[in-house]
Amino acid sequence: MANHLELIQELQQLDKVPSLERLRAAQKRRTQQLKRWAVYEKEMQNKKRKADKKGRNASNLQQAESKRHVSFAASVALLEASARNDPDEVRYLLRNNVSPDLCNEDGLTALHQCCIDNYEEMVKILLDRGASVNAQDNELWTPLHAAATCGHAGLVKILIAHDADLLAVNSDGNMPYDLCEDDPTLDIIETAMANRGITQEMINETRASTERGMLGDIQELLRQGEEVNQQDSQGATLLHIAAANGYVQAAELLLEGGARMDLRDSDGWQPLHAAACWGQMHVAELLVSHGASLNAKTFLDETPIDLCEDEEFRAILLDLKHKHDIIMKSQLKHKTSLCRRTSSAGSRGKVVRRASLSDRHNLCRKEYETEAIVWRGGREEQDDKEKESDQENSQVVKLPDKPKLPTILKDGSNKQNGLISTATSIPPQPPSNGNTLPSDNGGVVTAQPTQDEAWPKERAQTLSELKKQRAAAKLLNHPLFNGHLVYYTPASGDPPLLKLKQPTEEEQPKARTCCCVS
Repeated sequence: MANHLELIQELQQLDKVPSLERLRAAQKRRTQQLKRWAVYEKEMQNKKRKADKKGRNASNLQQAESKRHVSFAASVALLEASARNDPDEVRYLLRNNVSPDLCNEDGLTALHQCCIDNYEEMVKILLDRGASVNAQDNELWTPLHAAATCGHAGLVKILIAHDADLLAVNSDGNMPYDLCEDDPTLDIIETAMANRGITQEMINETRASTERGMLGDIQELLRQGEEVNQQDSQGATLLHIAAANGYVQAAELLLEGGARMDLRDSDGWQPLHAAACWGQMHVAELLVSHGASLNAKTFLDETPIDLCEDEEFRAILLDLKHKHDIIMKSQLKHKTSLCRRTSSAGSRGKVVRRASLSDRHNLCRKEYETEAIVWRGGREEQDDKEKESDQENSQVVKLPDKPKLPTILKDGSNKQNGLISTATSIPPQPPSNGNTLPSDNGGVVTAQPTQDEAWPKERAQTLSELKKQRAAAKLLNHPLFNGHLVYYTPASGDPPLLKLKQPTEEEQPKARTCCCVS
């Protein structure tokens, strides 16, 4: 047979020849095609005859091998038949030695599924074939847990009749009667518990058995000195497990043994996240009291408060967070007030000691009292010396009980205490017992203090108070008359005694007439 290129070349040549020759060429090509078809037809018939000689059995076998089949695991087939409530297929599978306790990836058996769907006939078939009545899934749920939760009273009776465990505890610490909300079903369970002699003490002991076992394992680890912060394949530690299950005693023992609260599992959860998610209030409070952070976030930016679904528990966590923030702020403020003093040259110590306000006040008061005693002793010696010098004067100067402040003379001039006027020719005389002062014309004027200038009844008791009073006195800024500044304030104590001396140049007294000439 000519190929494609030969046919194209032949067509180009036929375009140049007359029509009669083109017709002959076409007939020749058709004859060649028919010959080739006859040869092909003969070959196919020969193959068919050879195939028919092999017989029917050989042909059926070839057809069966050419087909494709889909097969499933026995567990999948049994669970699927149980979910469809197909007793015949279940019996067929069980007769072919398929185990009735096969489970899926969640640990669910065919008996679990039938208790959820309320297939009594299927449950009886499985139990008669030896299915475990106390089989547990990944969360430790038994078929009785499932039947009690769904409120299937008939199935509960069947399971109890086959000695189902009434005290089975799941991963949440719940027994079948804890999960039952249907009153008739609950009555059946409680009646069975009473018939078996189950008491509250037995219930409590069974609940705590898991935690006791964990406590024993932790104590053994601590005795052997092994690490309590080991993480499993999912990153969980023993403290994660104790927090998720609410094992308070186990958590306390782990914390005493050095368990870390900041370790994260594969999801970024810390033990506090697990306690908050599963509503373990007491463990959460324990962890927070040991410094666990309520602001810690998982890999999905979730805090323990975000993972808490119970509103009451969430309110408690928020209150704990508020109190923790207040404590941290107060500690930070107290820490900054007790920092090391590096710029104080005359400090008593290199580090400021912790002391309460009352202690610091008492310490300062003792220092002031000590300084006041020293000051009083020096002042008493000064007073004794001044008294001895006063006795040498011709006239004894006797001060009043309460010294008088500025005195107004008859001529209208204003004299300050201790300031001598040089305008008079008569030597100034000290005030007598009658609280009088001499005047220029020989008269005396009695000084009368005002109410605001009255002397206080109590003097300064400490050196600090005295210094404050002296500073206040300086602020008064008394005027100067003769260059000698002597002033005091009512709160600064008795004024110093002045020694009055006669001027060196005596002025001649003015002549006075005894009578007046009219």
